[in-house]
Amino acid sequence: MADVEDLGRQTAFLPIHEARERLDSGQVSSRELTEAALRQIAEADGVINAFTTVTADRALEAAREFDRRRAAGHAPRSALDGVPMSLKDVLITQGVATTCGSRQLESFVPPFNGTVPAKLEAGGAALLGKTNCDEFAMGSSTENSAWGVSRNPWDTGRVPGGSSGGSAAAVAAGMGLFSLGTDTGGSVRQPAALCGVTGLKPTYGRVSRYGLVAFASSLDQIGSFTHDALDAAIVLEAIAGQDSCDSTSQPVEVPPYSSILKKQGSSLQGMTIGVVRPTPQMENSGGLDPAVDKAVREAIEALRERGAKVQEVDLPNIEYALAAYYIIAPAEASSNLARYDGMKYGYSDRDAAGSVASMLATRDYGFGPEVKRRIMLGTYALSAGYYDAFYKKAQQVRTLIAEDYKRAFKQVDAIVSPTSPTVAFKIGEKADDPLAMYLTD
Repeated sequence: MADVEDLGRQTAFLPIHEARERLDSGQVSSRELTEAALRQIAEADGVINAFTTVTADRALEAAREFDRRRAAGHAPRSALDGVPMSLKDVLITQGVATTCGSRQLESFVPPFNGTVPAKLEAGGAALLGKTNCDEFAMGSSTENSAWGVSRNPWDTGRVPGGSSGGSAAAVAAGMGLFSLGTDTGGSVRQPAALCGVTGLKPTYGRVSRYGLVAFASSLDQIGSFTHDALDAAIVLEAIAGQDSCDSTSQPVEVPPYSSILKKQGSSLQGMTIGVVRPTPQMENSGGLDPAVDKAVREAIEALRERGAKVQEVDLPNIEYALAAYYIIAPAEASSNLARYDGMKYGYSDRDAAGSVASMLATRDYGFGPEVKRRIMLGTYALSAGYYDAFYKKAQQVRTLIAEDYKRAFKQVDAIVSPTSPTVAFKIGEKADDPLAMYLTD
């Protein structure tokens, strides 16, 4: 078997597809991979704070089970069989605390698995634990968690992004070969960019959200953090598909993403890449870091060198996307979070006199400042006299933006843009300026 110290160093950058080859050939055991990931957690997470809960026993048992089956000559249950991974702490996991980074759910241990965690564990993946996140996935820096700030492994004085910052940091620091997060307004894509890993937000309806604690139901989606695009394809194959428990999941066949990607190789011949033609407002905003602009332009040239054709496309309504998002998302959050009233489950202040006082005390203690802010924004947008002016108008703008993309995708195969307007910012840098934080989405 592999040298333990050498394996520990390899784990930080070992892609799933390489681990699969080594596992199947017997070069390495799942126990060794899992122990190496747990060692990374023990050594680094005291500083990075990527995990809210570590499930070492559960992971090691899954690893031992894979090793027993391999020794007996059985084929892997899936491409992720024996692979150590983690899940954002908004995904329901049977017998493991699911807190959503909130005091509201600090003692909540679900009695069932969500669809995606169930698929992964049925396929043999080893669950290392749950990862830290902005409370109820509301944030862009993972500074809003009740369990403390997560840090960027590349520079621990900077944020890992959010809201899935713990998942991104875990993969970047070698604490597992992949992690799942959720993306409502950038919460997979942005931390992936800030931590230097590959993030994928699948199409809405491609992956079941049964067992995902809701933030904004018309936007939420489960996505992945991996080391490269092939790994992202492997994970998407494992988690995609229609689910009778989620009425928004689509009855669409799941393609063999990884096989298609392998066949395609590194050549982009025959593909057309779109670059958004700036609107006057975009050009005058001054919001894009020159270093980010330079990096994106270099990436576009790299795509061109691989054989892609590059052309400009128009998205005339894209400049209204953030404004529309910050009406729709808080409005849906206000509705979804109404269930945390101290009566059914979660934290409850039962010392208050009367049901109304109890509910007020429960929500005051249980929710942090950012969640309260978004509940108030959303409740205002949905209130009588403002619904048509704000929420309905934002939905109309959303439709216009979607139509812009549909027209653009008749001309191009993909659209390239910056993921974040800046590199990872310093912890606390935007904490006192909610608008500056919102602009990072």
